[in-house]
Amino acid sequence: MSQKTKRILMAFFGVIFTGFCVGTFQKASLGTDPFTCFVTGIGNIFGSTYSTFYVVVTGVLLLGVLLVEKHYIGLATVINLFGTGISADLMRNLWDILIPDPNLGIRILLVLLGVLGSCFSASIYFTADLGVSAYDAVSLIAANKYKLMAFRLCRILSDLICVTVGIVFHANVGGGTIITALFMGPVIQWFNTHVSEPFLYGKNDSNSSDN
Repeated sequence: MSQKTKRILMAFFGVIFTGFCVGTFQKASLGTDPFTCFVTGIGNIFGSTYSTFYVVVTGVLLLGVLLVEKHYIGLATVINLFGTGISADLMRNLWDILIPDPNLGIRILLVLLGVLGSCFSASIYFTADLGVSAYDAVSLIAANKYKLMAFRLCRILSDLICVTVGIVFHANVGGGTIITALFMGPVIQWFNTHVSEPFLYGKNDSNSSDN
């Protein structure tokens, strides 16, 4: 399989699987991911809906990314824009069929699956290097372009800022939100080094780094 074909498959799989993980978080109902938390908080400031401010906030971030480092806008960005919501709804509906009324233990398990799956899928489409979501691009630009700190630390910082805004403006914050904010960056980096880069480049040619 050529490297180009691998990149396309990784971009598509990574984004769609991200949607599956969002649907899993929704079913768990133990807190949203940090960016959703942030958007909900901003929406609460203006008394508007999440869907409206998701478009606004994502649009502003996309504009910033285009001005600073348009390299991160690509195929995966488009797939993310149109595919994540659909795959999230499909996964949520599937969980509703399989587990109509989960107990707390099952909901905690779903959160852990959602966190681990989100890290894996993010690593897959980051490594494909065919574009990322506007929010994901923020940490990547901070780490790779401006060299502020390692990617895992940039991601933790951006997630914590989002969670803080969400808490201040009464968004739905739960255990899943905190776990995601603290652990996504390091776990994504682990998947980059041990799974995604070896798959794309080959075990002996992986160009993994500590960014």
